[in-house]
Amino acid sequence: MKKFTILFVCILLANLSFAQIQTPQPSPSAKMEQMVGLTTINVEYSRPSMKGREIFGNLVPFGKMWRMGANNNTTISFSDDVMIGGKKLAAGDYALFANPTKNSWEIVFYNDTNNWGLPQKWDESKVALKAKAEVQKMPMTMETFTIVIDELKNDSAAINFLWEDTVAYLTVNVPTEDKTMTSINKVLNGPSANDYYAAASYFLEEGKDINQALKWINKSVEMQENAPFYVLRKKSLIEAKAGKKKDAIATAKKSLAAAKKAGNQDYVKMNEDSLKEWGAK
Repeated sequence: MKKFTILFVCILLANLSFAQIQTPQPSPSAKMEQMVGLTTINVEYSRPSMKGREIFGNLVPFGKMWRMGANNNTTISFSDDVMIGGKKLAAGDYALFANPTKNSWEIVFYNDTNNWGLPQKWDESKVALKAKAEVQKMPMTMETFTIVIDELKNDSAAINFLWEDTVAYLTVNVPTEDKTMTSINKVLNGPSANDYYAAASYFLEEGKDINQALKWINKSVEMQENAPFYVLRKKSLIEAKAGKKKDAIATAKKSLAAAKKAGNQDYVKMNEDSLKEWGAK
């Protein structure tokens, strides 16, 4: 009985040693995703609160770089290249920093997002873009630091940074017209060579109408000045399954030559094996 009691106490103490007390975070994390036109903008940040403190000009000094939030870097990502302040910012992920003054903020988009607060060593070569954000006083107080994307239009939106009685904002322009026109032209011009290739591949693999697959793969080859070896390989397989062995051999030889030129030994071997199987001379 004594041994059992000791064992029970040891197990209980072991479990207690691994227990963790959960408490609310002082600056809770937040995530936001917003579509602007056809572009996705994601923001992740930690949200400190005033808690009776004076913020701008005190907790956040004027004329010094601020990490724009708390804890890990505040990050923003764009699914497309965008324009901010008349300057291009490439699609990707960025850490957000700010150099606030009373009348405006300089917003910095920084390529390195793996920092706790400000980088230990600031690297100007990692600055992707700097943009001026206008500042206004608000008629009310915002207790918790907040980032909002609003004033949504098809081709633009405003990114707002709100805290205390201040809002700083800048406009981001997105390539909606270019993406829309590309989509319209693609659809109205009909299927692409890759579309025909994908459809033919599906019909071959799923054992569907092989003659339809042959029409589609022929369309794909016709639409390309120099069809790549993998497309020719697919065409030869479809021709063989359709009973057109002579055509399959001729196409496989073309695929073999293209694969050799491209240095793709896998396709060289597959074509050589098929040519041997089909009795090519």
